[in-house]
Amino acid sequence: MDRLLIKNALIATDSELFAGDLLAENGLIADYGTALTAQDARVIDAKGKYLLPGGVDPHTHFDLDVGFDRASDDFYTGGIAAACGGTTSVIDHMAFGPKHCALTHQIGVYHELAKTCVIDYGFHGVLQHVDSGVLQDMEKLPEKGITSLKYYLTYDYRLDDADALRVMERAKELGLTLCVHCENDAILHRMREKYLAEGHTQPRFHPLSRPAWAESEAVYRSIALANTVGGVTLYIVHLSSRLGAQAAHTARHAGQSKVYLETCPQYLFLHDDLYMDDKEGLKYILAPPLRKPQDSQALWKSIQNGEIDTLGTDHCPFFFSSQKQRGKDDFTKTPNGMPGVELRLSLLFSEGFLAGKLSLPEMVRLCCTRPAEIFGIAPQKGNIQRGADADLVLFDPDISWTVHHRDLHENTDYTPYEGMQLQGKPVMTLSRGEVIVENGRFLGQKGRGRYLMRR
Repeated sequence: MDRLLIKNALIATDSELFAGDLLAENGLIADYGTALTAQDARVIDAKGKYLLPGGVDPHTHFDLDVGFDRASDDFYTGGIAAACGGTTSVIDHMAFGPKHCALTHQIGVYHELAKTCVIDYGFHGVLQHVDSGVLQDMEKLPEKGITSLKYYLTYDYRLDDADALRVMERAKELGLTLCVHCENDAILHRMREKYLAEGHTQPRFHPLSRPAWAESEAVYRSIALANTVGGVTLYIVHLSSRLGAQAAHTARHAGQSKVYLETCPQYLFLHDDLYMDDKEGLKYILAPPLRKPQDSQALWKSIQNGEIDTLGTDHCPFFFSSQKQRGKDDFTKTPNGMPGVELRLSLLFSEGFLAGKLSLPEMVRLCCTRPAEIFGIAPQKGNIQRGADADLVLFDPDISWTVHHRDLHENTDYTPYEGMQLQGKPVMTLSRGEVIVENGRFLGQKGRGRYLMRR
């Protein structure tokens, strides 16, 4: 029998923080409490350290093909980076497939891409057009372990309101969750056209071309459509602004649909002044863009009052020295996305929990439990409880460190958090009872990750 006993830890679940021990057997949490013993177990003394459930990142883009380029982290390198940061499960957003392809087309493609993954993984489906075949095929997703699918209100394969309503009606019938990228495409198109016509091609015009009211309008409209259908489960991805949070609050409480909200670390810790450098600003181009400090403050307030449910990373890295340089003469040609999967838990532990902005159980709910519950992998993942997978991360709160790209495992040439001073660091990650990271060194095997059949 494979046993591991963690002694003297400060254990955090989604509801409490207490001193105790934890026993993992055969990949599962067998017991936790005080004064636990076990024969033939590897014993880890965790005195002074915090033991959390392994992170569940509900929003990654590993190996994303954007048509003219490809994200630099695949499932292998991205999985290693996630594991080194204490994340043990990801639910990845699949890229668009060929034009007019079947709804299930990308599932086979992604199973091949993910064969190298080192942590457990699932997929969100993706909608790029709506017809009778797509609506029919939506019923095939649950049998393939997929209980959510995403559509966009901007980009080439955006859905209009009529198609969104058709999809919502079908998702309601099937009990599927709809993830929505909320930006008003007409506003974005007009603003980008305006700035380029005026010769404003620098990165500083990126946030101006994707204003917060474009997000807030699309958030309100999406929830209004869901309320029209009634009983729809909606998940708003990467909420970035005060106006977006206000729109969600107003529309969410006006109807009977279930609406979940996600934000990302970049919208809590980074701001639009980073675009002012005409060269370095390319690093921070993503959609939605970084906002102002008051937007971060509003998002923190929404986290603290329980209105934001999850924290995903939207991890989608590109090399600054090559791929991001596509936009050096025109910001609109820069591939959207930044790295972040490795630092999510460290940022929240240091600048959230230790900074007094949220409790450790609240951090667990935001980064582990609620993503697992919403996307159908609980109670297997996302919390510390008997019978759950022994996915765990051990944090040492006494480590003070400075973020440097050279110390990270993300397959790109920069981190947007370069030079940030953090307190507390993950020193061990377990996936199904196996120590896969210890003191920053990845110990797992390529392809050890398992596909998560979501319910």
